[in-house]
Amino acid sequence: MYLRKLRRKSSTGDAREYWALVESYRTERGPRQRVVAHLGEAEESERDGIAALASGTTASQCGLFEEHAPQWVEVDSRRVRVERARRFGDVWLALELMRKLRFPELLADVLPSPRAKIPWADLAMILVVARFCGVESELSIAERFYASTALSDLLGIAPADVYENRLYRALDVLVAHKDVVQQRIKERFGDLFAIEYDILLYDVTSTYFEGAAMANPDARRGYSRDGRSDCKQVTVGLVVTREGIPLGYEMFEGNRHDSKTVDEIVRKMETLYGTSNRIWVMDRGMVSAANHVLLQSGRRYIIGTPKSMLRKFEHQMLDQQWEQVHAGLEVKRCASPEGTDEVFILCRSSARREKEHAMHELFRRRIEEGLERIREQCAKRRVKDVGVVERRIGRLMQKNMRAAAMFTVSTREEDGRVIVAWTMNETSTEWARLSEGYYMLRSNIQDWTGEELWKAYIQLTEAEAAFRVHKDDLHLRPIWHQKSARVNAHIMVCYLAYVLWKCFGQMCKQAGLGNEPRKIIEEIKQLTLMDVILPTKSGVDLRLRCVGKPDTPLAILLQKLHLHPPDRLETRMQL
Repeated sequence: MYLRKLRRKSSTGDAREYWALVESYRTERGPRQRVVAHLGEAEESERDGIAALASGTTASQCGLFEEHAPQWVEVDSRRVRVERARRFGDVWLALELMRKLRFPELLADVLPSPRAKIPWADLAMILVVARFCGVESELSIAERFYASTALSDLLGIAPADVYENRLYRALDVLVAHKDVVQQRIKERFGDLFAIEYDILLYDVTSTYFEGAAMANPDARRGYSRDGRSDCKQVTVGLVVTREGIPLGYEMFEGNRHDSKTVDEIVRKMETLYGTSNRIWVMDRGMVSAANHVLLQSGRRYIIGTPKSMLRKFEHQMLDQQWEQVHAGLEVKRCASPEGTDEVFILCRSSARREKEHAMHELFRRRIEEGLERIREQCAKRRVKDVGVVERRIGRLMQKNMRAAAMFTVSTREEDGRVIVAWTMNETSTEWARLSEGYYMLRSNIQDWTGEELWKAYIQLTEAEAAFRVHKDDLHLRPIWHQKSARVNAHIMVCYLAYVLWKCFGQMCKQAGLGNEPRKIIEEIKQLTLMDVILPTKSGVDLRLRCVGKPDTPLAILLQKLHLHPPDRLETRMQL
């Protein structure tokens, strides 16, 4: 260490001298310097003493900082203070999970940066850690998050070197290696947790843009799962295992139908991971004639079917021979009505029956009330055009489509008025009541029981849960980027943060703490890093970077998870 003189001009234009204690250190790119402490307008005697202490030449103590601090020193207890309390727990946890998954080695391999001041791998880790901690944008990382956390202490990168444009460039570099990163992560997960990749669950969601997104051809208006049909969006397809472990994702145009994504995602996953011993599980929204042919071509599958297919199994629905899976749920294996080698699984759920019955009653009541209002308006001659009335009825039926088939509505013009009449369609009403709580699956797996097929299909809830974590905890939505590559990179960073989330979930599961880590992450966030300043008798302050001690419940959780936060930090924690 050595002292460096700095000159600054005051507001009056006078030049004033300040002093800083500077440390030299070696990197792969050569020697670098960093400011350890600003000393202000130190007197010459003070500078000599500090320089001697920094070089370790005094007999009373070896240095200013903890790595050189003496074991015993006289401290003025009245002047002990704490400075720079900063966020530690969740950023340290994210880095520990990265180490467990070997992210540092993986990113260093795929993101070489021989001439960059800050390696791309380090910047990519910052992006993923910030997303794991719930930071919504690169601007937030640069302006607030990074400097307020212990990341600079853990990674050895100064806050001044982490700025918005550098993070954006790191996104561009990272997304170019998406497939390789996904493959390596899958291999590491398999090694750590003995994950089985026999069942692949596929589901689709959408996420919307803030802004016009004029430069992004993938940004289109389509069916929004977020209720934001006023915004452009992209569609994201995600493949996970039965435990919810992510295998890969793809981004599609915002107006692409779910069924139009299946061919591309199936072929992409088979290219990355092979085709042996794979069972594809998808809901009925993915079903189309072309996709059915695709899945039958040497692949095994369990898929949902449209509600209309239940009509072919009305006799089996009335039959009393059912296999109970658990209280309130029964299944029945049925042969294919076309005589193919497929098997159909008829399912009925009491909870689903109650829900669908309540929905039918709600929509039926809305239609009746709407038709009554239209009829009253016509009786008062407020509406005299039959075409206008029919359009209003059409909109009413469209908003309440679940019960629209129960009504037969007629309109006619009589004596300058429009007469609206309706009757209940008994056939449709009876079928709606009969089919409440029933749904159908189909598969080409012949050697499984109906219960086994149902349990595999119901694992699709893991994909749905993955999307909830992506959107609520990792802030997949909304998207502020405008360019297609940056949008894909944004989704990739969310994907990698979800990988850390599921890694921690598996650790919690192994420790007997369940597999939902959200509450435990909130507890670990309580840990902070702070600088403890110990004024010594010699007039020099000792600065120790100390981690707050966890309370007893958190300490027990960390012990069960085999996580051991450090008591103090060195200049840089080695990953």
